[in-house]
Parts: sequence; structure tokens; C-alpha cells
Amino acid sequence: MLAVFTLLVLQASFLCGSTKAAINSALVPTPRDFPTNWMAQHNANVAVAKRGGVDILFIGDSITAGWAWRTGGRLLWDKDYAPRHAANFGIGWDRIQNVLWRVENGELDGIHPHEVILLIGTNNTGNEDNGRPRNSPGEIVEGIENLVQQIQTRLPGARILLFGLFPRGESKDPVREQVKAVNAQLEKWAPGHVEFLDIGNRFLEPDGTLPRSMFPDLLHPNARGYAIWSNAIDAALAISEP
Repeated sequence: MLAVFTLLVLQASFLCGSTKAAINSALVPTPRDFPTNWMAQHNANVAVAKRGGVDILFIGDSITAGWAWRTGGRLLWDKDYAPRHAANFGIGWDRIQNVLWRVENGELDGIHPHEVILLIGTNNTGNEDNGRPRNSPGEIVEGIENLVQQIQTRLPGARILLFGLFPRGESKDPVREQVKAVNAQLEKWAPGHVEFLDIGNRFLEPDGTLPRSMFPDLLHPNARGYAIWSNAIDAALAISEP
């Protein structure tokens, strides 16, 4: 009887301890029901992948999706990337775990791009509505590392251009420090076949201000911002393309 009681105590202790252990949400593949057309956007990307013929793949959140916006990078996309068989798999509001789910559910099946342009993680910064942090910088880095590894597994022949998180918010916004911490850790981590590019300072004024003339909502770049991003991409692609 004593042995059974002891076993029950040990099991309860283990379960209690396991619930206390924080789960990094950025590592858990997660689909979304917001916006309501999220799954439709995912399915559209899967359809593009099934058709094949993608040489350059852009994947990420709304900042990547903005290559299709007339107020964003649309003109540059039509001029510079569409003719090079590029595909845009950016979906607004996505976090690392949402892109991870997309990667594991068909968006990379059937394509063999030479280059993958990855920018993700800004929606994992900041706080939830309850005031709790969405993810710590360490969790964000761990999530991005895992996502990169999953992409490499599915696209072993692709070179990944991993961009550091872009600056956002006012200069004294605490999220700025999160962004800096994430980028500093990613720069130390980036393995072979992954080129890490942190171009955040190219968007900032000398005093650290993120100009609204380039980032009207202090999060999404306009055409000027996409031009800077495009220059960085083109310089990196020129190294690998004949």
C-alpha cells in the first residue's frame, strides 16, 4: 500500500513539474482561423507549389506579403522578381509557428527553388492581450532555427537568405530591444547554406528613429522601404546567380 501511495505521489510530482515547464509556442506548428481566409491563402500557396517552376521563394508574414501591395513592393516585384520565377508565400499576422505549420503541410512540396528569402518573427515579439510576453528573444531564435532546419530538410538544394527582424515602433519602444536581441543571437547562429542579413540600420535615421515616411505604421515598409530590402536581396543573389 505504501509503495502504491509513493508511486502516486511521484506521478503527481512529475505531472506538476511538467506543467510548470514552459512550452515554446514558436516550436509548435499551428494553423490559424484569423483572418478568415488564412486557410484559403495557405491552399493557394500549396497550389503554386504543386505547379512547380519556382526559382526564388519568399516566405514570411505581412511584411513579405507586402511585396504584392501597391503601397509596398508591388512595382519592384513585377519588375525584378516575377520575371525570375519568384513566388510570394507571405501571409499577414503569421508568427513562426504558423509558417512552420504551412511548411509542414504542403507549401514546399513540388518546388525546388535556388533561393529562399525568409523574414519571420516580428509577430512573436511584444505582448499578448493579457500582457504576457508572446515569446522571449531566446524562444524566437529557437523557433526560427527550427523553422530554418525544417525548410532545409524539404529544400536541401536551396540557399536561405535569413533576414533579421526589421526595426519597429518608436525608438524607446521595448520591442526594439527584443528585435536587437533576436538579431544578435541569429547572427551568431546562422549555419552553412544560410546567409544572415541584418539590414535594420538602413531603415533608421541617425538618431535611431524609424521614419514614418518609410514605415507609415512603424511596422510595414512602403515602396521606399522595399527598395532598400530589394537592394540587399539583389546584392546577395548576385553572388550565387550566374
